[in-house]
Amino acid sequence: MSSVASQVVLHPYVSQALRYGGTNVGRDKLYRTVQYLSRFLAWFFLSRGDKVQTVRWSALKNHLALGRKLMRLGKPIEHLQAALRAAQSTGELGEQLMTIGRQLAYFGYLAYDAIVWANAVKVINLKTSTSQRVTKISNQFWLSGILLSVMHALLKAGRLAQEAKKLRASESWGEKDLGDEAQREVKQLALEKMLVDTRYQFIIDILDIWIPASNLGLVNVNDGVVGFAGFISSVMGMRAQWNAVNDSK
Repeated sequence: MSSVASQVVLHPYVSQALRYGGTNVGRDKLYRTVQYLSRFLAWFFLSRGDKVQTVRWSALKNHLALGRKLMRLGKPIEHLQAALRAAQSTGELGEQLMTIGRQLAYFGYLAYDAIVWANAVKVINLKTSTSQRVTKISNQFWLSGILLSVMHALLKAGRLAQEAKKLRASESWGEKDLGDEAQREVKQLALEKMLVDTRYQFIIDILDIWIPASNLGLVNVNDGVVGFAGFISSVMGMRAQWNAVNDSK
């Protein structure tokens, strides 16, 4: 019995899960996944007239959303630092500007989101009109950050595709140097990986963009669509973080 328990507790997958859960980003991705699944299920049960299940899943969604706001209180400074580092770095000007803009937008989003949290837990007391305005500005920053991320992905994907094309065109047809061929293959694989990662993040952003757009009333979609889109993007984010933490491919 103890042998079976040891095999279960000490299983590599359990160790990987603990390693993943030991990171703030990992936990946030998990909570986000459950939050948007709850949003979808609340809409699902509401559409079928099941008030008990609707209240249950809505409560879970709201508590997770509030808890995640608390976990993100220090995040605005991280994004401000990222914006400053991007400004000091060298690279393609368009991509650099999109990165700086995106990080500043997320800084604004999370800074205002902290005010929303403080008002929700009664640390501060805002008038209803002021609270609504703060929430709206937060969503505007969020939407701006996603749009800038989408533009960055398009610029980067275009550049990487061009670099890969030039690398393939540079292949010699005569006598080949094995060292040069090995270097070319390594560069090709690196470009392909960066292109895959860029496209992956692009898909996440396209799914996420519906959330602030819906909150701002720019698109007319129900909570089912928003919840499902948020759930899929969250699962994708979990997968990316899992791979990053556990060095998976």
